[in-house]
Amino acid sequence: MNKKTLDNQKLVKAAVLGAITIVLGLTPLGLIPLGVINATTMHIPVIIAAIIEGPVVGALVGLIFGLFSLVNAFVRPTPIAFAFYNPLISILPRILIGITSYYAYKGAMKVSAKNSKTLSRILWILLIGVLLYLLIRNIASGAELINIIFIILLLVVAIGLFIYTRKSKGLDFPIAIGAFVGSMTNSILVLGGIYLIYAEKYVAAVGIPLESAKAAILGVIITSGLPEAMLSVIISTAVVKAVKKARR
Repeated sequence: MNKKTLDNQKLVKAAVLGAITIVLGLTPLGLIPLGVINATTMHIPVIIAAIIEGPVVGALVGLIFGLFSLVNAFVRPTPIAFAFYNPLISILPRILIGITSYYAYKGAMKVSAKNSKTLSRILWILLIGVLLYLLIRNIASGAELINIIFIILLLVVAIGLFIYTRKSKGLDFPIAIGAFVGSMTNSILVLGGIYLIYAEKYVAAVGIPLESAKAAILGVIITSGLPEAMLSVIISTAVVKAVKKARR
């Protein structure tokens, strides 16, 4: 009976986090404007589910994310929507987010507490530095106010987490590693799959030569994938720490 209750709880949590993913996809909250790029947030509930509840719940939320991507490709088609008609592009990578996030998190838990603390501080200093650079660049270029506001909010959260890390016995590094790996799983597998399966159709859709496909997709991974990973680290760490604290 207890096992059945536990399974039901996991299904409910997966459904709730999956619903949040869909809401993000249907509203402007799914894209965070950082000036030069827009970073998606749709994969973050998958990462949070995996770290807090384990790989099964993470994979279930990833499945919901993937199914939404598949349906969305039909309902709101874009020039490259054809790639997302394939479940190997739209669904499988999203399921794997929940699995890679969890095992990266568990693997990083094996790092000693002292080293984890040091790595956490280095991580937050680097993220704060990147956000300050983005803020200065956006102000200097006269970017839209909404871009500047989002960057300031992320900067405040990053500084808060850095201060909290110095005073707290909790460890941020494993959460950050889980979030980073999960986010890059999404970027690399989706874009890599598009390159391997649909390179010719992709370059025709975006209007670039075939020989430039590899460089173009690698460029997207760097310019969008890394900022999305950074965003995932900040939001996932804040949410996971808050949930773990509430549970205690």
